[in-house]
Amino acid sequence: MRRPALAFLLAATTALTLAFAVPSRAAEEAVVIPAPALDAAPASGIQTAVVAGGCFWGVQGVFQHTAGVVNAVSGYAGGTKATADYQTVSSGRTGHAESVEIKYDPKKISYGKILQIYFSVAHDPTQLNRQGPDVGPQYRSAIFTASDEQKKVAEAYIAQLNAARVFNKPIVTKVGALEAFYPAEAYHQDYLTLHPNQPYIAYNDIPKVENLKKLFADNYIEKPTLVNASKATN
Repeated sequence: MRRPALAFLLAATTALTLAFAVPSRAAEEAVVIPAPALDAAPASGIQTAVVAGGCFWGVQGVFQHTAGVVNAVSGYAGGTKATADYQTVSSGRTGHAESVEIKYDPKKISYGKILQIYFSVAHDPTQLNRQGPDVGPQYRSAIFTASDEQKKVAEAYIAQLNAARVFNKPIVTKVGALEAFYPAEAYHQDYLTLHPNQPYIAYNDIPKVENLKKLFADNYIEKPTLVNASKATN
């Protein structure tokens, strides 16, 4: 994704160059996978799922186009509040992963379906401590569970997908209890929608939303559910 200080300047220069030659395909292709054999029991009220899969811009964008999701916020999970800021997290030494907190209506979408979309189109779960061009533990694949049931469903699904060998390599996604989620800075929210022509977004993330529409047509919504719009209505 982006890097502070000198690295940021280098990235900006590269972005200007790429702006004139953005490839037409995503860095990682979507993978068609089966639905989870085990899913969460029906529930009432808004539920929360927290996942990490590389740069949070793309993951947030995918779930903002997912029916049944009432809010998807980019942020940090896995570390402390004191280090939950972008520049510090980018050091890779805070324990945080760039994550997305997904608030969803279980009557419209299940926890298992969220995980299916996460594994299929939102990221590549076989990449260890990286995702595409982004390298470091802050870009790791992780599921932060809010309950024992979520933990059971996530672990069972990973075992199911590994057994089915739907990916060319084993899944490296770590499952652990959610201790806290810290929203990212305002300029990171709704980034895919606000900057669709930014080279990083155009190459790495827009194709993820296109794959969501293609592979999960019944779960896709054209108009994204944005953080800023959610705040305005609360």
